[in-house]
Amino acid sequence: MGISKLLVANRGEIAARVLRTARARGLATAVLRHSSEQEGPAHLIADEVVTIEGPTPVAAYLDIPQIVEAAQRIGADAVHPGYGFLSENAGFVAVLDKAGVTFVGPTSEVIDLMGDKVRARAFVEERGFPVAPSAIEDDDPASFVERARAVGYPLLIKPSAGGGGKGMRVVPEGGALESEIETARREGERYFGDGRLFVERYIERPRHIEVQVMGDGQGNVVHFWERECSIQRRFQKIIEETPSPALTPEQRGEICETAAGIARAVNYRGAGTVEFIYAQNGAFYFLEMNTRLQVEHPVTEMVTGFDLVAEQLRIAAGEGLSAAQADIPQNGHSIELRICAEDAREDFRPAIGDILLLDEPRGEGVRVDSGILDGGEVTTDFDAMLSKLIVHGPDRAEAIARARQAVQNYVILGLTTNTGYLDAILAHPDFASGDVSTGFLAEQADTLTAPTEDVSDMLLAVAALSDERLVDEVMQVPQMHRKMGGWRN
Repeated sequence: MGISKLLVANRGEIAARVLRTARARGLATAVLRHSSEQEGPAHLIADEVVTIEGPTPVAAYLDIPQIVEAAQRIGADAVHPGYGFLSENAGFVAVLDKAGVTFVGPTSEVIDLMGDKVRARAFVEERGFPVAPSAIEDDDPASFVERARAVGYPLLIKPSAGGGGKGMRVVPEGGALESEIETARREGERYFGDGRLFVERYIERPRHIEVQVMGDGQGNVVHFWERECSIQRRFQKIIEETPSPALTPEQRGEICETAAGIARAVNYRGAGTVEFIYAQNGAFYFLEMNTRLQVEHPVTEMVTGFDLVAEQLRIAAGEGLSAAQADIPQNGHSIELRICAEDAREDFRPAIGDILLLDEPRGEGVRVDSGILDGGEVTTDFDAMLSKLIVHGPDRAEAIARARQAVQNYVILGLTTNTGYLDAILAHPDFASGDVSTGFLAEQADTLTAPTEDVSDMLLAVAALSDERLVDEVMQVPQMHRKMGGWRN
């Protein structure tokens, strides 16, 4: 089969990250760019930049006919979707297949099956894998509310076609179940064009654990161990790590093999993630499968030593898996922080502005996957995530220490970011001990975002004054004054 030229149908840090690996493999590369979009790292890495148009930048990145036509026009024989946008769109894959362009990912049939939470859950349950008690609206819409109550409180309502936490509602005992169902249905229709719902028992103080899998589409599947993703705000992950501090070696083996079994059952091709809810008593239940590369994949790369994008490209080119399960290690500990343009003390309001100075941390065990450039502009056109800070250490304590040092040295002047908030999470004793759940940030909201007498402004000032470029610019005598020579009043 082979791949000679790759179009990355994405932007920002993930586009840059994919392009680096593609170029290292000797592929010709191209990337998309909306006409109103500023130049970013990906545009400097790619051999070719393809301009796309649309009423909004996001609409352009979702325009299937335009993107497929662009791939054919530039002679790209493969498309990597990154994550978000069209990465889990079965229709996009089908159109690419018809055009003779390889999609770096699963088949459209698998995306269609696993992208529907109801169908995916039924598929997994029928094959004997663990799922939480639930009720599905499609089974009998007239009795849905009654069956939902029978599942037992607290309940978690989910849109069938959902993802990324959108439309999800937690209903405690005595809560307004009917009104929450209607709200979730409206949100499902707004976000996904699909108002179908299901409910499942909400596990008290759950942890969110996911497993990275990779399949060759020929029945061979390996896992690259698990990631802990319990540090979430409104169902959105902001800190991820591996290994999970909650699992024993026996539990780790069981949950990872369960994930690989689910992937084998669908004859999975490419990179995917099987996600689980993990209860305090050690039980775990299938949550969903993401049929793409995850934002948090770098922590897996840091502990295993594998380039997951290289594995994706190998499989898409028909080369198969590069390693057997026994050859995939789990060395040390890795943590990822999502650096976002938002104000934690103003209910995480998105921030915009010009990047006056960008000084990213460096050092042993530190990696930054960035989607921004010094002098760039941050707008509301796209997601608030600017970059990802990833660290690795020989153990969890050292990884936390390196993450704190790195995030404190992460300087972005010109707009507000969440670096101080992330540092506060890392410094919290419950995080240090690993005693967290998906409700941790909500439980500790006052502690983590309350105004404190900290040194963040001082640290920024020191970092700024230590930057030779900024100091030179500030201390430079303006040209009009230089022309005055030695004149004195």
